[in-house]
Amino acid sequence: MANPLLRSLFSTTRKSFSSCYRYPSQTLIEPHLFSRTAGLSRAYSVSQAAAATSSAPGSSLDPSRLRNVAVIAHVDHGKTTLMDRLLRQCGADIPHERAMDSISLERERGITIASKVTSISWKENELNMVDTPGHADFGGEVERVVGMVEGAILVVDAGEGPLAQTKFVLAKALKYGLRPILLLNKVDRPAVSEERCDEVESLVFDLFANLGATEEQLEFPVLYASAKEGWASSTFTKNPPDDARNMSQLLDAVIRHVPPPTASLDMPDSPFQVSMMERDFYLGRILTGRISSGIIRVGDRVHGLRTTDTGVEKVEEGKVLKLMKKKGTNVVLIDSAGAGDIISMAGLTSPSIGHTVANVEVMTPLPTVELDPPTISMTFSVNDSPLAGRDGTHLTGGKIGDRLMAESETNLAINVVPGLSDSYEVQGRGELQLGILIENMRREGFELSVSPPKVMYKTEKGQKLEPLEEVIIEINDEHVGLVMEALSHRRAEVIDMGPVPGNVGRTRMSLTCPSRGLVGYRSAFSSDTRGTGFMHRAFLTYEKYRGPLGNVRKGVLISMGHGTIKAHALMSLEARGTLFVTPGMETYDGMIIGEHSRDTDLDVNPVRGKELTNVRAAGKDENVKLSPPRLMTLEEAIGYVASDELIEVTPKAIRMRKRYLDVNKRKTMSKRPKE
Repeated sequence: MANPLLRSLFSTTRKSFSSCYRYPSQTLIEPHLFSRTAGLSRAYSVSQAAAATSSAPGSSLDPSRLRNVAVIAHVDHGKTTLMDRLLRQCGADIPHERAMDSISLERERGITIASKVTSISWKENELNMVDTPGHADFGGEVERVVGMVEGAILVVDAGEGPLAQTKFVLAKALKYGLRPILLLNKVDRPAVSEERCDEVESLVFDLFANLGATEEQLEFPVLYASAKEGWASSTFTKNPPDDARNMSQLLDAVIRHVPPPTASLDMPDSPFQVSMMERDFYLGRILTGRISSGIIRVGDRVHGLRTTDTGVEKVEEGKVLKLMKKKGTNVVLIDSAGAGDIISMAGLTSPSIGHTVANVEVMTPLPTVELDPPTISMTFSVNDSPLAGRDGTHLTGGKIGDRLMAESETNLAINVVPGLSDSYEVQGRGELQLGILIENMRREGFELSVSPPKVMYKTEKGQKLEPLEEVIIEINDEHVGLVMEALSHRRAEVIDMGPVPGNVGRTRMSLTCPSRGLVGYRSAFSSDTRGTGFMHRAFLTYEKYRGPLGNVRKGVLISMGHGTIKAHALMSLEARGTLFVTPGMETYDGMIIGEHSRDTDLDVNPVRGKELTNVRAAGKDENVKLSPPRLMTLEEAIGYVASDELIEVTPKAIRMRKRYLDVNKRKTMSKRPKE
């Protein structure tokens, strides 16, 4: 009786301590834990933990009651909103909209950046749901989690139909043999009719067939939904009856059409492959993956394995200290978990994504996930501008390198290659992915200089190959000529072109374009179409080099003064082009302060003040009126800078500069032959 009594006393003491100081218990999950993996956004009380732990699944969990499902879709087709409605349907407490988006940048930009997993219960079954990003730049997040699931919900906007990134994520799902459920979302929109839904369904069927789907995969069930209003239906409707305005038909379809994991609890081993990783201040590394066979318990001796060129290598041996599972928006501790389940564990400090964690008797790692190669690279180095060290706290090459290496461990789609003199080549999928990394680093207090993106070429059989992207553009008819001209300079080729169904005066174009041609085009596209155009792109393949690009940018205005920018100086520079700065900003020799109206660079002095005299005359003291400047965001700067320029990134400022600040050095280097 002593042990239960002590436990009860200890629990009561902790509970009172927690309520006095309003701190979460450490035996629970800390509020910042799972910020990437699970999206936890608040602290949990001890009483909730005790209740959740007692009801958490144990070793008796039957794999036949499990369903592992990924939600895949194009950007903005409604994945995260759908996850909110499914969580609410199954009784989870949703603290805010887009509850699965836990990273601050995800909530700010309205996109999903990292995959997250959660568990919901429905009719005595447990559904492990994985929310995935839709943007092709974050395709690595999709690739590494589709191996954990047996089924997928393919969400398609009933108005827009399947787009470039729908094809991208669907190809990943079909490659792993998943049987998708097609969910036509946003059917409540006025422009969506039953005929349009039938048309989209046939387009999706053609897409399945073109991607080499099997007979079983082609027999996909179709549901109609409005994630915003929170209902799904097996038949087309715009206004279902009140008793059917919920997600039960979708959840029933998941139970019916997604097979349970084919796993055995009787196997002595319990290997799982790490698909997600998170660091916690108290628990160390949190490794998330799916158990392939057997049962894993707290206290088990396990080790990490990885496959190398020379064979199987043991990474580390240790003990399972904690087992955790996401339930709705809460993270609960569990004692054990069975085959087919997706869980998180703490106890090992070395294994990372792609490694296998198994009982110490097992020496055979699970096959690793194949990822698409990176297509673009940028060089990160120490900030050496005259204004360096004013804003940031992490300034040295060593700290920048440690941060990048830590990122490459948690994000397999990023490769980091150390270079010369404290510089690092960071390889990724696209500007958005690398821009998110830079934005996170500057928010953490880093200062660095970043080179413009470079495309990663391949050479096969003596032929130069470059990455090609599929681009789908939807614009008003009056902008077609302008967009076509701009893309022709960027070596794009039109595949298909026609009117948009249900939208008079709109044109949709499908093109293929080299990745290097699309770098920096998004902001120019928004300007050309007055903000009314949509452009979606996804990596397609490597093809023969298409030749040099046409004229895609004008020259720049370069500062040749050091100090505070004066309004009087900018007034005379306005006629020279578009300014990127405002009076009062700091500048230095070699900093880019605007775009020249011609194709050549121009050195100007923005710190020149007004000459003062003791003569008063009419018109001498007029107010300076300047046009609003074009203030560059980080993504715009990444796409704007040329090969001889750099971006200076600090926590408080984004500046563009020439690689060589001295004007004479620039003239010398400009005479060298370009690559």
